[in-house]
Amino acid sequence: MNVTPTVWVLTVAALCVLIAVDFFIGRKPHEVSLKEAGIWSVVWISLAIVFGVGLLVFSGGKPAGEFFAGFVTEKSLSVDNLFVFVLIMAKFSVPVQYQQRVLMVGVIIALVLRAGFIAAGAAIISAFSWVFYLFGAFLIWTAWKLVQDARKGHEEEEFEENKLLKAVEKRFGVADRYHGTKLWIEQNGKRVMTPMLVVMLAIGSTDVLFALDSIPAIYGLTQDAYIVFAANAFALMGLRQLYFLIGGLLKKLVHLSYGLSVILGFIGVKLVLHALHESGVHVPEISIPVSLGVIVLVLAVTTCTSLWATRKQEREAEAVSIGSNGE
Repeated sequence: MNVTPTVWVLTVAALCVLIAVDFFIGRKPHEVSLKEAGIWSVVWISLAIVFGVGLLVFSGGKPAGEFFAGFVTEKSLSVDNLFVFVLIMAKFSVPVQYQQRVLMVGVIIALVLRAGFIAAGAAIISAFSWVFYLFGAFLIWTAWKLVQDARKGHEEEEFEENKLLKAVEKRFGVADRYHGTKLWIEQNGKRVMTPMLVVMLAIGSTDVLFALDSIPAIYGLTQDAYIVFAANAFALMGLRQLYFLIGGLLKKLVHLSYGLSVILGFIGVKLVLHALHESGVHVPEISIPVSLGVIVLVLAVTTCTSLWATRKQEREAEAVSIGSNGE
């Protein structure tokens, strides 16, 4: 798809306006209700659908299909990332009323950093077609690693600060408590960071690690940098509301990591087949409609089996509890 610089500028400007509106509405620190989170989740998903329909009307079915496949993939991967965000919030004991501000700024940082990854990925792909082999192999390895991590469970995990974050804390120092939404304060005659800024940087920098699998995954669905950026932007910008909307349901999605491993493995195979095709080997390629269908089907099955397994565990725990009380 041929995207002019003007379209790029207009797209980025429109996203900035939406972010500004979102920030203005939620500028006052408060505890986000399920109703508020639900409304804004619907808004961001609706905007993504409108964007995809716009691609369908002005650019055809292929770009639109690639966008929707990429958006669904990025959205599903971001749900798994929420587990880590929960750990970060707990690690830094973020007050409930400040969590939405932390997530908003953290997501904006993540989006800016991902834009750099997307640009780098586009440049590498255009210069070296064999990189698809690396992307495919990496996604298949990541899929296997997800299965291994899923067996360990999320309960015993604890967030560990990365080296960059530790270096920043050591260089500037950190206040001993939160000071509202302030990012910097004067303490003992020295300008230091507040825990608010630290946790924002933690979420933004941690997302870079998530991008290591999500960016190759979406490049397995489309090689158009514009669609890759748009899918990432819409998936990330709705992440804050999703955190509050399904925060309590995360523990019930016990099979999500297995589903994501299937999706990443599937896209990894798709990338390898594409690389072979580019090398002149006659192999079948997986179309976007098939890819989108597989992704949606896997997510639907994973969600249903997760809820069924969770209900079964709850019934068994309730039966044990009743039996214990009866004794």
